[in-house]
Amino acid sequence: MAQENQSPLTGILEEDRVFIDFGEHEGKSVLEVADTLPDFYDYLIDKKTSGSCTIRRTKDKLYKLYLTPTKL
Repeated sequence: MAQENQSPLTGILEEDRVFIDFGEHEGKSVLEVADTLPDFYDYLIDKKTSGSCTIRRTKDKLYKLYLTPTKL
């Protein structure tokens, strides 16, 4: 069975349940960023594609989006 409407950033998780945990957009949901800041949303998708973006579930059962530091 194929999954329809999967997010390119969060996969099967709903974008309104995943919150950004860095920078000036900290605390905003991915859905809010997708609606209001499409360029930043595209940047996040690029980071996920390159492996620099992770989603973790916290102790309070929220999903947080993190950027992982790059190795030099």
